[in-house]
Amino acid sequence: MDRTVPKTGSEEIELYIRTIYSLLRSSHAVQLDALVEAHLTMNSSLHVNARHPIPDASALFYAILRLPPCIADIKVVVMGQTDLVFAEHGYSDVDSWEYVTAPGRRRRTTYDGDHTLAAYIASRSDIDDLIPILVAYQIEWNKLHELLQSVSVQALLAAYSADASLARTTELARALDMQPDDLSRLQEAWGQHMIPTLHKITRAPKRFAIRLLAGTYINYQRATSIWWHNARHGVRPVRIEQRPVYFVSSNVHAIPNLLTGFALREEDDIFAFIERAGDPGLKAEYDYVRVREELNNKNNFLYYALRRYAVTPGVDARREAEEAELGLMRVPSLHGFDIEAQVVDLSKLDVDRMDPRLICGDTDTMRQLARSNALIVNIDYPLGMAAYHLLAKVSQYVSQMRGIYVIGKAATLNARVGDVMIANVVYDEHSQNSYLFGNCFNASDLLPYLTRSSVLDNQKVVTVRGTFLQNAQYMDVFYREGYSVVEMESGPYLSAVYEMVRAQRHPVDEIVNLYIAPFDIGFLHYASDNPRHEGKTLGSGRLSYLGAEPTYAAAIATLRRIFTMELARLCEPNCPPPADKNTRLAAEDAVGGDGAGP
Repeated sequence: MDRTVPKTGSEEIELYIRTIYSLLRSSHAVQLDALVEAHLTMNSSLHVNARHPIPDASALFYAILRLPPCIADIKVVVMGQTDLVFAEHGYSDVDSWEYVTAPGRRRRTTYDGDHTLAAYIASRSDIDDLIPILVAYQIEWNKLHELLQSVSVQALLAAYSADASLARTTELARALDMQPDDLSRLQEAWGQHMIPTLHKITRAPKRFAIRLLAGTYINYQRATSIWWHNARHGVRPVRIEQRPVYFVSSNVHAIPNLLTGFALREEDDIFAFIERAGDPGLKAEYDYVRVREELNNKNNFLYYALRRYAVTPGVDARREAEEAELGLMRVPSLHGFDIEAQVVDLSKLDVDRMDPRLICGDTDTMRQLARSNALIVNIDYPLGMAAYHLLAKVSQYVSQMRGIYVIGKAATLNARVGDVMIANVVYDEHSQNSYLFGNCFNASDLLPYLTRSSVLDNQKVVTVRGTFLQNAQYMDVFYREGYSVVEMESGPYLSAVYEMVRAQRHPVDEIVNLYIAPFDIGFLHYASDNPRHEGKTLGSGRLSYLGAEPTYAAAIATLRRIFTMELARLCEPNCPPPADKNTRLAAEDAVGGDGAGP
């Protein structure tokens, strides 16, 4: 069988990657200065003005959102997989350092309070992601540093520090070769750190040093084992390995919100909160919903607003109590991987409380789920190759996998931001395999739950190694060869699926048929940016409420699919009648040991 493989032919990107890993072989910290020229030569689609002396505000905005605020003070970044790895290299107390987070990237990072940042890496993809972000940040910092050496610009900065009015913002933006909107977006990203950070940029250029403490495959596996051990033990007495499982990779809010319906019962209080919150953007969306008065639109908006409303005293406690009552168990990440796991006991769900869009058939049919012994295992979607490590580990312990469903953001080369793409072909740059599979979803599964967005099914995905590791030539090759969706997790997940259905490791550079999988496979991607259209990249802004509709449409379609599959299983003649819940819990608790290890 012939296939069209999207070979990029971008020697500049390959050179950049080779340079990164050759530097990381050093036993001590190396300066990122050595990577700047390779970064510039790559002509990244996320850093189109890297070579220009004027600041690239979009690239800087992207980097700021994916690095913790303390990055302005950091000089050395050390990377390792586990506490043990850090300890073996002289960093025995990283777990007691300050835990710091980035708004746009889930990666466990700790700060020593001085000049060192410890970053826990879950796979090689974390390296491919983090280092280009640091290089871009350093390049743009140093551009601003040069501009801020002028006495006149420093005077404008002093005036802006005293009065950040629109007029002062415009004056300072012009002096920094930016548009006022660009400076305003940086102000949004930096928040209260805006003025102190600009003063730090004025005082000194940025010169990061980086050090990889260990990058072996076995250390990634050890980190994954620690994560899974925590997840399994965090839901005791439930034994995940003894139950039918529907595995979902999505986020930590959509599925719980839909299953509990908590926000729907708080509707009046949420709308009252919006009226007094003083958030113009949130109020504008509320006014739009109020005019439209559509169920889809209103419910999605309530879930979106719930994240802001949750700061109200008592709200989180009430929500957590309802989740526990309805069989939803959360297991926060404790070590290494910053990935929360959730386990849902289908038998405890309340049909009368869940979002009405989840009802398959009628409520009497849905009440049959009370007979189920199945679980949904939902994880906060990982980055790149971490998806392979996680699913491979889960599959070692789950003997009754019923379905694997992945919901995530992606770049689109032919759709609009907010549209949903459904693919049945994935080319994976990690394995160089072309995966063919039967995606259980089609456009009709999502269209009833979308009012602003479209659905494109029968698409082709390319799984890339990193967000910065792309350029215009790269994108053009993909698009000419029919690949319209660009993301980072599908290929690794399908490599793990292959190892679940075959008696060997996944191959390399082959056509791989996964239509033989004995369980459901479903992938849904919603467009977060279009790098072929200027101003439509991830660096140009956030999805905000625009992302709520496709996120919830994808989650609804996934949960309806799970319910349909499980209801059908319960009707099978060979489906054993479930024991009553007390007997089941006693049986699970009576099983000794933890299997073959963590």
